Amino acid sequence: MSKKVFKDLVSVEEAKSIVESFAVSRKVEEIKLENALGRIVARDYEAGIDVPPFDRSTMDGYAVIAEDTFEAEEDSSVKLKIVGRIGAGDFLEVELKRGEAIEISTGAPIPKGANAVVMEEYTAESDGFVRIYKSVAPGENIMFAGSDIMAGELVIREGTVLSPREIGVLSALGIAEVEVYSKPKVAVFSTGNELVKPGGKLGKGKIYDVNAYTLMNSIEEDGGEAVFLGIARDNADEIRKMIEQALDYDIILCSGGTSAGAGDMIYRILDEWEPGVLVHGIAVRPGKPTIIASLGNKPAFGLPGNPTSALMIYSIFVSPLIRRLSGLGEEKSTEIEAKLAVKVFSSSGKTEFLPVNLVSGEEGFSAYPVSGHYSGAITSLAESDGFIHIPAEKVIAEVGERFTVKLFSEEIKPADLMVIGSHCIGLDVIFRLLRKRIPDLRFKIINVGSSGGISAIKRGEADIAGIHLLDESAEYNVPYLKRYGVKNAVLVKGYLREQGIIVAKGNPLGIRSVEDIIEKKTRIVNRNRGSGTRILFDMYLKEIAEKRGEKFKELTGKIKGYTIEAKSHSSVAVAVLMGKADAGIGIRTVAEQYGLDFIPLRGEEYDFLIPKAKFSTWKIQQFMEVLTSDELSNSLPPGLKIYKRTGEIIKL
Repeated sequence: MSKKVFKDLVSVEEAKSIVESFAVSRKVEEIKLENALGRIVARDYEAGIDVPPFDRSTMDGYAVIAEDTFEAEEDSSVKLKIVGRIGAGDFLEVELKRGEAIEISTGAPIPKGANAVVMEEYTAESDGFVRIYKSVAPGENIMFAGSDIMAGELVIREGTVLSPREIGVLSALGIAEVEVYSKPKVAVFSTGNELVKPGGKLGKGKIYDVNAYTLMNSIEEDGGEAVFLGIARDNADEIRKMIEQALDYDIILCSGGTSAGAGDMIYRILDEWEPGVLVHGIAVRPGKPTIIASLGNKPAFGLPGNPTSALMIYSIFVSPLIRRLSGLGEEKSTEIEAKLAVKVFSSSGKTEFLPVNLVSGEEGFSAYPVSGHYSGAITSLAESDGFIHIPAEKVIAEVGERFTVKLFSEEIKPADLMVIGSHCIGLDVIFRLLRKRIPDLRFKIINVGSSGGISAIKRGEADIAGIHLLDESAEYNVPYLKRYGVKNAVLVKGYLREQGIIVAKGNPLGIRSVEDIIEKKTRIVNRNRGSGTRILFDMYLKEIAEKRGEKFKELTGKIKGYTIEAKSHSSVAVAVLMGKADAGIGIRTVAEQYGLDFIPLRGEEYDFLIPKAKFSTWKIQQFMEVLTSDELSNSLPPGLKIYKRTGEIIKL
């Protein structure tokens, strides 16, 4: 066998490009939920039911009509007649009347007519009556249907690594099987007459096989399934047989036998398949004699025998491919220092563990408390990266205060694009198109409303903030940005959204305006405070209150459901669809999606605030290209539309 010299060396960039061009795609399989830990979700999952599915008590005590307790005090109790008892899992066909109470257990459904629960500690039962020693407000100690998860809400995004928290969310929704990305199966073997399997006797001139075990564990860490085929001696027939066996797997990985020595023959044998060896030698140190081949479009890698070189090359070229196929791509950590993004009011005398979402900013990480972190809310865990510990003696945790965040797992989930601001279904369309361009793009969306998005941009925490704030001058966004003193960003004009009142099909209550919502005593579901939609609704209500000579709070106090906040437009539509509300303010897009009627109020400008320092980055430029593309214009659902100002850049 004549001595073989290296082919022309290729650059690292060229080698990466070749690896990225392999015609391999992710495979999807459906597995049982109990086997899903650590797997990567292959599609978005939306809630098919409300969680909880009924109004439930969060305490042991007595279900009451709150108004019956208003005069209750420690030295002047209120006496109510006990008309029944209801435990968790039970259902009581009785309607509570004034002067009555029903004993209730934690988790039991709230009986009809009751609107609050008095904790057992503030009661005393005797002779069929209960004395109440503390008043309760309407809704107190009740977890309302859908307050944790609303039917139709997007709860698990494609690409999420399933931890016990996400699995808990899926099980709460009754999902028994989940679609995940299949683990790419990687065949691993080593070559060399000098190698001995660990545990064997080490003879003269022999060394233990290191690469097989470091590589297999690296593969598992990257979300793949490693299969060790063994050690092939420096014999062409033995190596060829090993490769033929490896062809049953998704990727082939061998180490040793790649240099130009007379006994190194891996590249020759790999070149017997079509198209064969694509790279033999990379301009990199360590790892120069690396081989990249394609065996019938199946990726194959020949790594150097030196363990350091093998791991270096694996990390640069093989790891990204396996992670792409498995859907994984996180960095390891256990604890992270972060500053609090918003003020938190804690419970005096109680130690609090507060779930938070971590966001990387100019001065390190910021911790955003996850909404709904009260007892019983599953989504607060599924959405969070970790938690902070607030001591019992601390009542207020201030903005900017530093905490140690204990991560729920060893890995946090870094995002290529961090989007913080107002919710819009159009963002999902944009990121779907971005994923076509950049398949492995990771983004995180935190819905905190337009005002929260502006604050995040000012702190350097967000790459993009979706905003739609209407000023009294009838101009969108710019007056607010000037008022908030935003100077480190540009405003990119987005698209138009048609906003209005979402009602049931056929509009059974005949609602035609915001004033009708009040006049017809309509049950509504509201949007979260700080969102542009909430601001718009409140502007209409303030005008009505002024016209009637009423105070704003008096007017909103008459609206059933005004204090019930939905996190997205979709949640508003689903609440109307399921009859939990008669109406809600939202966008035409979701109304049409769910076959509901829509009463238009006005169009609005949904724009994007982007930091100046990040505007020229590749990820933002890709976002801009999609925003101004015909593909987006043709993909936006009814109620959203591109217009002549889309993509216009306004310097602040």
